[in-house]
Amino acid sequence: MKHVDQPGRNVRVLTYNVHRWLGTDRQISPGRIAEVIASCEADIVALQEVRVGRVHKGHPDQAEILAKHLGMDLHFQPTIRMLGEQYGIAVLTRHPSDIVRAGRLPSLVSGPSFEKRCALWVAVEIDGRRLNVVNAHLSLRSRERRAQAAALLGEEWMGHPDCADPAVLLGDFNAPPYSRSYRFIAGHLRDAQLANQTGDPQPTFHTRAPVLRLDHVFVTPSIEVITAAPVRNALTRVASDHFPLLTEMRVGHRLQAVSDAQTLASEQELL
Repeated sequence: MKHVDQPGRNVRVLTYNVHRWLGTDRQISPGRIAEVIASCEADIVALQEVRVGRVHKGHPDQAEILAKHLGMDLHFQPTIRMLGEQYGIAVLTRHPSDIVRAGRLPSLVSGPSFEKRCALWVAVEIDGRRLNVVNAHLSLRSRERRAQAAALLGEEWMGHPDCADPAVLLGDFNAPPYSRSYRFIAGHLRDAQLANQTGDPQPTFHTRAPVLRLDHVFVTPSIEVITAAPVRNALTRVASDHFPLLTEMRVGHRLQAVSDAQTLASEQELL
């Protein structure tokens, strides 16, 4: 039995802070967010500030609307529970997937906190190859954010033996490139917008006046970044206060077992 390299395939990955489905026009519309996501044709979607529950009594759950509209499986991790509703982060995908880990990130606040910053690690199977995806939404406080960034690169998340290359760390980091937490992560993983082959990095926040690059996609060495840029159009300018960040990448080779007989037959066809 021999092994041959199979070329990697292109994968479209999206990270999007959906602002509790609340647009800049003050309208709550999970359907509008679903329209944005569908237009991006993403294989994997990482969401932050996801609102789970019913906007009005008798109406269906908002996250269910989104997943059903997109035809994707949804994995959710709450960060806030309030009045029968939950808010948090999520990963959606069309491919077979499982949650590997979901849990809290470090907090420097003593006592209970309103929002528990969390991360969600999902293993996605694409053409027989495992892609590890870690979605996170970090704190607004700089010291706390640095502790959370260190934890994400530690042994429970990206540094775990099971979170091997190829892997993606993405989300709303509340960290512009000059921040210490961003520089710490970028010192260990590649920023997809910097590895982008088609243009310079672009801000993702605020949709009315984009000046800050807070949303990021970081990748491990075997992943080739083809394009990475915010999706800017009339719909994304109103659907949330963040632009979605879409990255197209080529996930590395996989080995496929080939019998000696198959190899010999292939070689004879070339003669």
